[in-house]
Amino acid sequence: MIKGLAITPPVIGRISIGKVVEHNGKRIPEKDDSFTITTQVQGKDGWLLHPLHTALIEQQTKAAPSSEGTATSQGNGQSGPASANAQPSLANTQTKLRAIPVRLLFNASDLNLRAEYSAFDRKTGRPLCVGNGEQAKRVTATGLDETPCPTPERCPFGIKAGCKLYGRLNVQIEGQQDELGSFIFRTTGYNSVRTLAARLRYFEAVSGGNTRHLKLMLKLRAKSTTQSHRAPVYYVDLTLREGESLQEAVCYAKAEAQHFQESGVETAELELAALALLQNGQFEDGEDEVPQLLEEFYPAAEGLSDTTPIPEGQSDLPDIETAPALTVSPTPPPLRGPIPATGKARVRVAPLTPRLGQSGAPAAG
Repeated sequence: MIKGLAITPPVIGRISIGKVVEHNGKRIPEKDDSFTITTQVQGKDGWLLHPLHTALIEQQTKAAPSSEGTATSQGNGQSGPASANAQPSLANTQTKLRAIPVRLLFNASDLNLRAEYSAFDRKTGRPLCVGNGEQAKRVTATGLDETPCPTPERCPFGIKAGCKLYGRLNVQIEGQQDELGSFIFRTTGYNSVRTLAARLRYFEAVSGGNTRHLKLMLKLRAKSTTQSHRAPVYYVDLTLREGESLQEAVCYAKAEAQHFQESGVETAELELAALALLQNGQFEDGEDEVPQLLEEFYPAAEGLSDTTPIPEGQSDLPDIETAPALTVSPTPPPLRGPIPATGKARVRVAPLTPRLGQSGAPAAG
């Protein structure tokens, strides 16, 4: 296998809470208060909607026709019924999607959610420094050096370079056909990363390492903070499906895990393969994705130099507070103990998520 190339979980679509629009001849990110599920293809009006987005909107409309039969359009502010087209443009979306039924691709939390502190060159898109709150890899004139990572707020280099938190969550949406494909949600919001990291750890612990088999819901929540000037700040949460208790969810997950094992599906081997592929290279995001990531997450702001961080306060609207840098995949310690030949094997993955509780970061977004 070729070396130096980080091979990520296969992506068949995107999940976002914002979009890029053209204003006064410039393409800038626009805030939103709902999810948008798109394909990986862009048209003149932006990313094309994925058929699952339309299907979920139709299900939502049928479930609550009186309250959600009509909604404000993202494009023109008018109201109307949901579109029946398989792939309407984002401007034609006339209902709000604030909950998505999902499952996870892995049991290991750090394979599902990967987050680092990232700084990059805004002109070239090349990574400058990537760390996890303890150690960082920084590009220097002599190559790639390891250096302590005191978190962006306490790092002179990070403050100057605009180092920020960047996370990527891979999920599978109910109804997709590809059993090994996933949809990716990218975020630069502290609230989203904190909440998702906590939920994933809790679900992994309470289910006995059977997180992959839990029926979950990706939800959009709102909160107000002093930094947002009391305006709502939206962030992403991960919960159980409505109407299902924790006991019921765990019992179902364990039964399904047992069924997978009896059928010969090797989840532990899948996670080992995924971990090895991620560690195969230094940077996760490919060069072809960098321009789109910079445009969506870190637009050029008037009055800001190339090394001036964008102000805090609206990091999850739509997670465009910072730009996602190409991230370095840290090398975790070796797995503990051999994988048993029988029974349920669990994979322990080194933490890729920064120690947010020790960062001293503000609670914005």
